[in-house]
Amino acid sequence: MTKAPMTTAEPHSDVVILGGGSGGYACAIRAAQLGLSVTLIEADKVGGTCLHRGCIPTKALLHSAEVADSARTSEQFGVRASFAGIDVAQVHDYKNGTVERLYSGLQGLLAQHKITIVNGYGTYVGGRSIDVDGTRYTGTSLVLATGSYPRELPGIELGRRIVTSDQALELDRVPTSATVLGGGVIGVEFASLWRSFGAEVTIVEALPRLIAAEDPWSSKQLERAYRKRGIVCKTDTKVDSAKEAAGSVRIELSDGTILDTDLLLVAVGRGPRTDGNGFEERGISLDKGFVVTDERLRTSVDGVYAVGDIVPGLALAHRGFQQGIFVAEQIAGKDPIPVAEHLIPRVTYSHPEVASVGLGEEVARTQYADVSTVIYDLAGNGKSQILRTTGGIKVIRSGTKGPVVGVHLVGDRVGELIGEAQLAVAWEALPDEVGRFIHAHPSQNEALGEAMLALAGTPLHAHN
Repeated sequence: MTKAPMTTAEPHSDVVILGGGSGGYACAIRAAQLGLSVTLIEADKVGGTCLHRGCIPTKALLHSAEVADSARTSEQFGVRASFAGIDVAQVHDYKNGTVERLYSGLQGLLAQHKITIVNGYGTYVGGRSIDVDGTRYTGTSLVLATGSYPRELPGIELGRRIVTSDQALELDRVPTSATVLGGGVIGVEFASLWRSFGAEVTIVEALPRLIAAEDPWSSKQLERAYRKRGIVCKTDTKVDSAKEAAGSVRIELSDGTILDTDLLLVAVGRGPRTDGNGFEERGISLDKGFVVTDERLRTSVDGVYAVGDIVPGLALAHRGFQQGIFVAEQIAGKDPIPVAEHLIPRVTYSHPEVASVGLGEEVARTQYADVSTVIYDLAGNGKSQILRTTGGIKVIRSGTKGPVVGVHLVGDRVGELIGEAQLAVAWEALPDEVGRFIHAHPSQNEALGEAMLALAGTPLHAHN
């Protein structure tokens, strides 16, 4: 009697997640906490772009840049120190050490929750199944979280001196001069840190202003601060061509200017990593490369969800993180509240920082019949004077008696104030309600309270 050939059962979990970045690993941990079995598939390292090539390493570099600026200006504060230069190798050791400690902690957390990690490139093969090197992993639910990649521009060939943010993170030198193509968050952050490291920096932005997704007031504040720092901001300008030459990059701009620069950073945003994963071929609806979902992050295939940068909207790690938690709770039978895009806080970690939550003034005026705004200058804030930072806080309310609908901040360390601002917008607080909170003195947090009091018509120190 001939034995029937043995078959290997397909590994099955309650939840299979393709992609171990912020959205994917947050979904995995929350699902495991809720008692679900989880398989997490990742082609590279868990933690994704944010931990290894984005948020964490760039902010580590920006902190090194802050220390460099502190050394240069130390005598203003009565401290005798000197700035002798940048030890690039040591900067990378500091940055990489930070990443490795967080990576180790994340690996331990995933192991603690008994999450099955599959290292390999996963391809969607239909239904709720992912193929990795010939093994098919199936789930009762499937979550797509494949993240994003740095966009390039046609006609601009990457090389040793023309780089994306991925390569810029690993530079073994400080460029003598750097041109940044793109004035969004990534572009202005690299411009800030390179200027602090001693490079001559030019930003080229095709749109009329830097950080165009922010309120125009914030853009004006940042551009003014950058010009004071010696950063050249060329807005409403495009790059016609860029080619590496001997020892430099020659750039021709749409206004006729020719730049010869040591390094060109192409920072024109990030795109969804959905090509080559089998999504569209197996029935997942895409739009311009993004996965189409409903407000509960369900895709066009039953039981398949998508989170993070592949879903249209803000490409932010904390957005993906929260979406991952939301989907895990939904799969577990909870009834979580969908993530509201306008309530997601946004921070640009430049010098000075830019932070916001809620609506900008132009959008608010479109959405409401009338709005009221106030701007509080940080010059009136004691802690900001101590820090010697300039900037301000702009607060927007609907009408003259409505709730706070938007908060915009510019100044060093203002990203730390966004939590209270988010609560005010999310809970539809009235300005006088927030103004009555007792804010510690001296703190920059006081400035937010002062702005709220001014918008309520009862300013203490603020000037309208």
